[in-house]
Parts: sequence; structure tokens; C-alpha cells
Amino acid sequence: MRIVVVFLVLALALALPFVIWGDTLAERLSVSGAAEWLREQGQWAWAFGCALLVGDLVLPLPSTAVMSALGAVYGTWIGGAISAAGSTLSGLLGYALCRALGRGAAERIAGPKDLARAEVWFRSSGGWIVAFSRWLPLLPEVVCCMAGLTRMPVRTLIVALLCGSIPIGIVYAAIGATGIERPALAIGLSAGLPIVLWPLAQWILGRGKPREDGSTAGKQEKERTAGKKREERTAGKKREESTAEDAGKREEPTAGDVEK
Repeated sequence: MRIVVVFLVLALALALPFVIWGDTLAERLSVSGAAEWLREQGQWAWAFGCALLVGDLVLPLPSTAVMSALGAVYGTWIGGAISAAGSTLSGLLGYALCRALGRGAAERIAGPKDLARAEVWFRSSGGWIVAFSRWLPLLPEVVCCMAGLTRMPVRTLIVALLCGSIPIGIVYAAIGATGIERPALAIGLSAGLPIVLWPLAQWILGRGKPREDGSTAGKQEKERTAGKKREERTAGKKREESTAEDAGKREEPTAGDVEK
């Protein structure tokens, strides 16, 4: 499938900066180093922290270290909120850039059939993929780019991003704020909470949908019924006209009848 090739190409393109500069930036942006750099920014530290997390879309920046640094500067909850906001904005940027390519470019890149299949897949399961991928390295950026390419609904994307970004933001901000590092617990919470939050978010968002969807479905059904009735009336008129024409032809006198 061409869509798989597109996914792999995106992954390789985003992984290349990590291969070239990843170790260097990781050394310079350790938790303590990033926290010190953020403190130097004064009241704009939160904006610089967000910018680093957004820049992680294309640069090999250690996002978890930046989140921990924000926790060290602002505390668990404010630092976690800033971290979640930066992570969410990063995902939205990747989505917007790829969606801006347009349908025609997406079909040329992925192929019409593969793109159609991917669109169905992202509409049905894209929320799970986006929410669960936020704690993984590299994959979040690729997933959001693919979501943009397949034109995943924006509201679904935003909710899924929040479900994945809030847990990881708060967990790593807590590590920075407390200085207690428990990698297994951090990974477990970052990976496990989105599995709980996404179905809950779907349920909350879907509580008002049945009436709206039913109303929409009712309107669509009425329109289809009205359209069928119009078609039947048109077909009936055509049959009547055709019958009248045939009857008229039979009643017209022939040349032999006129001579007689």
C-alpha cells in the first residue's frame, strides 16, 4: 500500500534530525539545563517552553526533558498544563501543514484508493491512534501528519491530542517538580491514562449526538423520500406521455384510409 510507504517516508524524514543532532541537543537540554535556560527567560519562560515543544515537530528536541523543566519552574499542575498545551499545539501544527496540501496533493502522494481507505481508518480509529501515540518517540508527529493528510475531523483530533498530551505533560512535570524519577511509572501512566480518557471523552462528546444525529438522519430520510417521490412522479408523467403518443399514432389515418 502506498499509504504505508508515505508513513515510512515521513517517519524517516522526521527521524533524520534526531540521528544527526539528537545526542548533542539531548546533552544541552537536560532537565536541569533546560530548567535553568527557562528561568533565564523570566516571565516568558512558559512561551519558550511551549515553543520548544512545538519545535519538536521538526527538531530533535527532548520533549520529556522540556516538560520536566517546566514542572521544575512552574510546579506540577501549571507546568503540566503548559506542557500539554505545547504538545497539543505541536500536533495541530503537523496536522494543519499536511491538511493544507489539499485533497489533490494527498491523492497524488498516497493514491486515491489508499487515501480513501486511510480516511475511513482515521475517521473510525484515528482518535485512539492519536491519543495513544503521544507518549511514544517520533510516532506522534508522524501520526498527526497522517491525520492531516487524511483530513481527520478537527474536533476529534483536538480531543484525542488532549487525551494523550495531558497525562504525559502532568507526569513529566511532576518528575521535574518533585525530582523523583520513576521511569516505569511515568511510562505506565503516560501510556495507560489515554486508554481511559479517550473512551470517556467520546462518551461525553457523544451524549448530545443521538438527538442531533437523529434529527439529521430524519431530514436526510425525508429528503431521500421526497426525491424518490419526485422521480416516481416524473417517471409516471413520462409513461403517460409515451402512452398518449402511442395512442395518437394508432388513431392517425393512414394514406390508404384517406383514399377509401
